Amino acid sequence: MKVMVISLGGSLIVPNEVDYKFLKNFKRIITKLSKKYKFVIVTGGGRVARIYINALAKEGLDEKTKSLIGIGITRFNARFMARFFEKIAGQNIPHSLREVKNMLAKDKIIFAGGLRYEADNTSDGTSAHVANLFKANLINLTNVNGLYTKNPKVFKDAKFIPKISINDFYKIATKIKYKAGQHFVLDHHEATLIKRYRIKTYILNCKNLKNFENFLKVKRFIGTAIY
Repeated sequence: MKVMVISLGGSLIVPNEVDYKFLKNFKRIITKLSKKYKFVIVTGGGRVARIYINALAKEGLDEKTKSLIGIGITRFNARFMARFFEKIAGQNIPHSLREVKNMLAKDKIIFAGGLRYEADNTSDGTSAHVANLFKANLINLTNVNGLYTKNPKVFKDAKFIPKISINDFYKIATKIKYKAGQHFVLDHHEATLIKRYRIKTYILNCKNLKNFENFLKVKRFIGTAIY
């Protein structure tokens, strides 16, 4: 059975408070399509992680400490999602790629946060490692339609990029310096892994769940393809 690796932004789970309506519909789609695919869903830390990390930054704490706190939030989100999916998803949260592989042999849907600490890594980087493990495509779910020439929430003249080569995307992403809790559609480390392992990647706006469902059903969708 084909494996789908999804990077689910933490701010989709908890934009200001838990988005119950979104999660209920997300669960419905994943449950329905679990008859066709297996899913590894890697949760980010989102706004909640950034709140904690920003407070630690004001106290002058180092990047590793801030990253460990961020990993803890991603894992909390993963545990919450596993419970939200109840009996249809595995209830253990993996700490390594080996555990991810072993768990997916038993369950059709598993959730993961950050795995072990790795310098300059985020949950996006974890998603790329998992995608490479299963030789799967990587689906990044976020709250914008895909990749733009500029931040579309700030610049009205930002242009949408429907497809881009891995090498060109790498050039864009690596211009942004890493920091714990950073907020970019995909991060520096993930871009490096996508390039190294030649991982075909899609960026989709998950607030439009019909669009996400169309993608999974190999129908027309709006998003950015990186390959």
